[in-house]
Amino acid sequence: MSLSRRGLLAASGGAVGALAATGTAASAASGPPGAGFGGHRRVRTGFDRLADDGYRLLHGREVGIVTNPTGVTADVRHVVDVMHADERVRLTAVFGPEHGFRGTAQAGGSEGRHTDPATGLPVYDTYLTSGRKLADVFTASGVDTVVFDIQDAGARFYTYIWTLYDCMVAARLAGKRFVVLDRPNPVTGRAALGPVLDRAFATFVGREPIAQAHGMTVAELALLFNAEFLAEPVPLEVVRMSGWRRGDFFDATGLPWVPPSPNMPTPESALVYSGTCLFEGTNLSEGRGTTRPFELLGAEGVDRRWAEAANGERLAGVRLREAYFAPTFSKFQGRTIGGVQLHVHDRESFDPVRTGIALLVTAKRSWSGFAWRPDHWIDKLTGNDRVRTMIDAGAGTDEVVGAWQSDLATFRRVRREHLLYR
Repeated sequence: MSLSRRGLLAASGGAVGALAATGTAASAASGPPGAGFGGHRRVRTGFDRLADDGYRLLHGREVGIVTNPTGVTADVRHVVDVMHADERVRLTAVFGPEHGFRGTAQAGGSEGRHTDPATGLPVYDTYLTSGRKLADVFTASGVDTVVFDIQDAGARFYTYIWTLYDCMVAARLAGKRFVVLDRPNPVTGRAALGPVLDRAFATFVGREPIAQAHGMTVAELALLFNAEFLAEPVPLEVVRMSGWRRGDFFDATGLPWVPPSPNMPTPESALVYSGTCLFEGTNLSEGRGTTRPFELLGAEGVDRRWAEAANGERLAGVRLREAYFAPTFSKFQGRTIGGVQLHVHDRESFDPVRTGIALLVTAKRSWSGFAWRPDHWIDKLTGNDRVRTMIDAGAGTDEVVGAWQSDLATFRRVRREHLLYR
């Protein structure tokens, strides 16, 4: 018996059946426990289940995939390498988001159009491309099915979910089928938190009115986008995970953590990100250029008074430590600055968005140098100008958080219709 190189490298596994959910959400069955990283219960991702089923969902299709370094199997092989080596699927194109398909670009960058040296596949750049222009990219690639497989971080302003949205819109315009391979929300899917976007403030860090911490997986978001926001739905199929529950943090999944972007090195970064990324909209460092981005915050002239004020807010699940650090790039590069480090001691009770607001409130009160970015980027991150104007007017944490509760309750009702897991 002779085997080709593609056959030898193919992923193997038994059929799992019933992979796809279309149109409306349904409850997903939990798979059996199994060995994983650290001995935890094994979650099988959408890609795992697609491969185990012999790629039946993609049979006879010309396939292109939107992915990045997080598109890996449980043994950390990239899904593009696995699919390219498998004769049961015809993968003919790759589409790279912000930071690029292989992850070589920093924030705000991409890898451009090129040929992947490992597979010889053409790689098309999707970053900051949308609508008819992105539809033309899909058409030029020659694919008839676009697959999405990227690990999200759980926050509205993390751009991969809007790459998902833009690709769904473009696939509809180009007449392509769209398949989403699901992966865990690393900070659980228990609840939606924070302000809901006002469309007047829509950008690539928030296209549509969802909560700042959405509490959904990418497949659930795709179902929501298709039903609630696309002018016309795209032909959509999602491949659900097995073994994932809404209360699971990433370390319960048994899956390897691959940084989804250069400044998201650990699941702990993701845990705080939906709150502390708000500091991108200020003149303080959000910790870029340190080994603890989004956990370290600070600026020149900040001292112990900020940590004292923040701890005085009695924030659930977290303590703030006076900290000093020198970023190697980004704000305050090479200069020693003062600030705080977040230490989450009870992640079950920790509310990242409330914490982020409390840190903004106390930073402004305890440091005379506090300022918003002149372009009011904070309004794009929070999805409205209410947070900024309320803090400027002297509002406290409870008042600011209370202002979005009605909008959040409405979003939670809509969100509930599209949840796949218990």
